[in-house]
Amino acid sequence: MSPEVLSMREPDERAASEPILLSSGRYVHFGPFRIDQQRQEVTRDGSRIKLQGKVYQILLTLLEKPGEVVTREELRLRLWPADTHVNYDANVNTTVNKLRQALGDSSDKPLYIETIPRKGYCLLVQPEISDHSPHAFVQRVPSGGPDQLSSRSSGAISFSKSDLWVVLGVIGLILAGMLLGAGLTRLFITHAAPPAPYSLAIYLSQALARALL
Repeated sequence: MSPEVLSMREPDERAASEPILLSSGRYVHFGPFRIDQQRQEVTRDGSRIKLQGKVYQILLTLLEKPGEVVTREELRLRLWPADTHVNYDANVNTTVNKLRQALGDSSDKPLYIETIPRKGYCLLVQPEISDHSPHAFVQRVPSGGPDQLSSRSSGAISFSKSDLWVVLGVIGLILAGMLLGAGLTRLFITHAAPPAPYSLAIYLSQALARALL
């Protein structure tokens, strides 16, 4: 019978994830957020979020150890030099609350940052590191979706057909005007032309006969 193996981990202790090397890529993604480490810029769905320096540093510290407890002492060492005289606990709490507010998170129902009582904080999401921006090859679709795009395309085609009919109508009017002008010109020439020679001879002989009478 195999000996029973007992876990020495406390009930509330979480399984630690592998530390993340943020320097392995320029961009860090988690949830709807993207961090451009080169520009030190945080965006949410393409909209920029303003983070103060210490708030940004706390975010990076949590991202480096997703799923692990980051102690207050670690945050203190990351944010303030050893010779700085401040109320560390109060300042850490204030800075973390500012980060939660910027991310739209809550301490009561955390989505990203969970408070571990008497220990520190834990990042609840697994970030991804890459060197490519996800918006580099995204083709924007007009509001309304593919159906509206299709209707716009149909409208463009019908508009082209109407233009064709207008052009054909103008050409038809021009041809009709030309034919009408040619007919009127021929009629005018016919009525204005002098009588034929034999008609003139008949007219002259009749006039001479009446004179002799």
